[in-house]
Amino acid sequence: MSNKFNMLTAAVVAASAFTTFSSQAEMFWSDNSISGLINAGDYEVAGNDDITVVTLEHASGHNWGDLFFFADRLDYKGDSKNADAQETYSELAPRLSISYLTDSKLEFGIVSDVFVATAWEHSTYSSAPFDNSFDNYLVGVGADLKLPGFAYANINVYQANNEQTDNDQQLTFVWGMPFSLGSADFTFDGYIDWSSAQDTHASDFHFNPQLRMDIGKYWGVPKKFEAGVEYSFWHNKFGIAGLDDESVISWMVKIHL
Repeated sequence: MSNKFNMLTAAVVAASAFTTFSSQAEMFWSDNSISGLINAGDYEVAGNDDITVVTLEHASGHNWGDLFFFADRLDYKGDSKNADAQETYSELAPRLSISYLTDSKLEFGIVSDVFVATAWEHSTYSSAPFDNSFDNYLVGVGADLKLPGFAYANINVYQANNEQTDNDQQLTFVWGMPFSLGSADFTFDGYIDWSSAQDTHASDFHFNPQLRMDIGKYWGVPKKFEAGVEYSFWHNKFGIAGLDDESVISWMVKIHL
């Protein structure tokens, strides 16, 4: 039986579990937002001078677990060295709480819950005459962590079924940390991804934090409008061995809907 079949079977089982428990689902919180970013430096792989990114994002917590989704629309502006290109990249990542499944609180040390973690990565890239798209499916285990000063922190370990490259393992750490300086309120959040090396690709590491200030509070709508910066550091981007490390700052605004 192929790895792809095993991964798809696991994804179907997870989806069935979510459907089974949907009648008892209860939402505790949710957040929807749209962000705009423009780079202040050059990315690796795509060397276009101007790249704009619009991101739609959803995050929610439920009695059965949590759900995260985002979709990036990237527009690579043509210049003297690079052609126009467009890409849509999205991730859908539901996690099913083991505490919910077993009807007992699974908590120990800094771990507040354990999850069946799943993810679907989808990408399209178009720069005539080159077109590329992929669907990757990830299944693994995750944990929520209780860390001082953090609003949330979780870690997930996945087995990935990759459409374009050899399957690998991925480790993802996600965090969010609110803080204040004087009357100004900030959020420092982001993620770290690490993927293992395989025959068709090198191991890669991506550190992607954001620092945003709540500017909506000065207009009487706190936690609605934010402005700040995003930083991207990527070693062996897309698993391409020997690629120069990416180190790019982007200016950004974020609106919570």
